[in-house]
Amino acid sequence: MREMDAAVERIFRAVDHGEHVCIYGDYDVDGVSSVTLLHTILTAYGMRPTCFIPVRTKEGYGLSDDGINHALQKCGCKPALIITVDCGTSSVDEVAYLNSQGIDVIILDHHESSTQGRPPAVAVVNAKLEENSPMTYLCSAGVVFKLAHAMLKRRRLADFDLRNYLDIVAIATVADIVPLVAENRLLTRHGLRIMARGGNIGLQALNEVTGLRNTPNASHVSFRIGPRLNAAGRMDSPSDALELLMTHDVKRAQQLALCLEAHNRARQQEEEKIRAEATSMLECSFSPANDRVIVLGSRTWHPGVVGIVASLLMRRYHKPTFIISLDENGLGKGSGRSIPGVSLVQAIHECADTLVSGGGHEMAAGLVIREEMIDKFREAFDNFVLENTSEEQLKPKLRIDAEVEFRDLTLELLDSYELMEPFGNANPQPVFMSRNVMLSDAPRRLQNHLKLSLRQNNYECDAMYFNGGNIPLPDPPWDIAFTIDRNVWRGRTTLSMSIQDIRPSQTHP
Repeated sequence: MREMDAAVERIFRAVDHGEHVCIYGDYDVDGVSSVTLLHTILTAYGMRPTCFIPVRTKEGYGLSDDGINHALQKCGCKPALIITVDCGTSSVDEVAYLNSQGIDVIILDHHESSTQGRPPAVAVVNAKLEENSPMTYLCSAGVVFKLAHAMLKRRRLADFDLRNYLDIVAIATVADIVPLVAENRLLTRHGLRIMARGGNIGLQALNEVTGLRNTPNASHVSFRIGPRLNAAGRMDSPSDALELLMTHDVKRAQQLALCLEAHNRARQQEEEKIRAEATSMLECSFSPANDRVIVLGSRTWHPGVVGIVASLLMRRYHKPTFIISLDENGLGKGSGRSIPGVSLVQAIHECADTLVSGGGHEMAAGLVIREEMIDKFREAFDNFVLENTSEEQLKPKLRIDAEVEFRDLTLELLDSYELMEPFGNANPQPVFMSRNVMLSDAPRRLQNHLKLSLRQNNYECDAMYFNGGNIPLPDPPWDIAFTIDRNVWRGRTTLSMSIQDIRPSQTHP
C-alpha cells in the first residue's frame, strides 16, 4: 500500500511532538471498529486522541461540513492531525478546507474515489486508489490493522500484541460484507477464535445479550452482532457502539449491550413499518415485468433504516433499489442495494445531474436528492440499467452446490462443511437442495420469519425461513434450497436448516 509509509511517518511525528490528534470515523460496524482499533494503537504509543463519530441525521455520512465543525468542537483545541477511517476518499473539498485551517489529514479507507480524484491529504491509504493493488478486499478495519502492523514494524512495543485485537477486525470484515478471500479469511478465522476465548469485553457482553450458545461464527456476526452494533448508528446513537467496543468496565459493557439491544428492537419496528409502506406503494405503481429498478421516498421514513429496507426489497424483487428518507424541506437521503452486474457507483455517476451527491460501493451506495427530482432519477436509473445490463443478468438466480437427501444431513457432513468457514461475500455458504419435501406441522410465524417442520420420506428436520413471513408458500410437496449450520442447545448438538427458497416439487430434468 504505497502511501502507508507517509501515514506512518506523519503519525510518529505527532507522537514525538505530542500533537493533538482527532480520529474521525463512520457510524457503521466498520467505522466504529476502525476507530476502536486506531485509538488502541495510538494510545499504546502514548497518545490521547479524540474520537468522533458523526450522527447520521445531523452530520450525515462521511467527512461533512457539519461533521467537521462538531468534531473540532469536541476536540476543544484545534488538532494538528485528523485521521479519517472508513470515509474521506471522496472528500476533496473538505480535506482542502482542513488544510487551509492548518490541519493535516490522513485517510484510511476502502471506498471508491470520486470524479474529483485524490483528496489533498498527507496520505490516502486506500488500495482502491492504486492500480492493480492486491488488497482491495480489505475493509477499513483491515486497513487500520495494516497501519498498526506497519507502525509496530517501525517501532516495536514490547507489551503490545496486535493479534489480540483481531476480533475487532473480524466483526468489521464480516459485517461490512467485503470479500472473504485471501488475508480476510485468515483475519476473520483468527478473530473468531479470539472471540471464542473471550477477547473484547464489549463483544463478550453483546454475545451474552444475543444468547450465543455456540462457538462464534461469521453467521453469528452477520445476523446478531453486526445488526446490534449498526443499530446504534441507525438510531442516532453511534457513541453507544463505540463506547461498548472501547470500554474496559465489565458492568458498563453489560449496560451498553442492553442499550444496543433496545436500539435494535426500535430499529426492527421502524424497519417493519417502512417495509410495509414501501410494499404498499409498489403494489400501486410498480410493474415487476417492466420496471427495472425500485426508487421510493417518503417524509415519514427514518433515514437510519432505509438501507435495510432497500436490501429486503432488492432481494424480494431482484431489482436494484434505492429507498429515500425525505426531511421537512424535501431533501432526501437514500440508501441503495444492487444485484450482480449493476454498479450503483457507476449509476450515480451517470445520473449525477438528478442528484445532489452520492457514492459508495458497487453493491451498496448512498445518495442525496431533492424530492422533486426523484421521478427523474428513477427514469435515469432505469435507463442506465437498460443500457448496461442484459435480460439474462436481470433474472434472479440461485446457485445450488449439491442435491442431498434428508438422510444425508448428519453431524459428520457438518464437520466437513465447517472446514470451509468462515463464510461470507466471495466465499458463500454452500446451498443444498432437497426434493419432494412435505410439512409435518403447520408453519409457525415468529415475527416476520417462519419456523417449518419438514419431512422427506422417514426423515424429519426443522428449518427457519428468515423473512419468509410475507412470501406466499406453494402447496406441498416442495423442492427446497437451504444452507445448514450447527445448533447447540442444552448440551445437545443438532443440524439446523435455513431455507433460501421454496418451489412446487418438480421431477428430475
